[in-house]
Amino acid sequence: MDRYTGKPFLRLIECYILDLIDQLEDKQRATLKAMEPNLQKTYNAQGTWQEIVAAQMAFTESFNAQVRTFWNGYLNHARANHASVHPEEFAISLVDQNFNSDQSPR
Repeated sequence: MDRYTGKPFLRLIECYILDLIDQLEDKQRATLKAMEPNLQKTYNAQGTWQEIVAAQMAFTESFNAQVRTFWNGYLNHARANHASVHPEEFAISLVDQNFNSDQSPR
């Protein structure tokens, strides 16, 4: 996908969001878990892929709580309007609205 060309960390941020809202697919979770040694080496960091992403982006527990609050609002709005819920679209939209798509980690 062109969205991630030259910006692989962008997908990691989206996966982080999906994980926060318990919508990350098991296959993707396993892939990210397998990537941990490479991420640790690349970013000279220890920890899980989630911890590495959070550290690179300076995410806080407050940020995590806000994401979950936004997700719950999204779910409530969708239910009230008998609309479909699209976790991937939610994650992409949240990233697009809050981060420069060219933003690279610290």
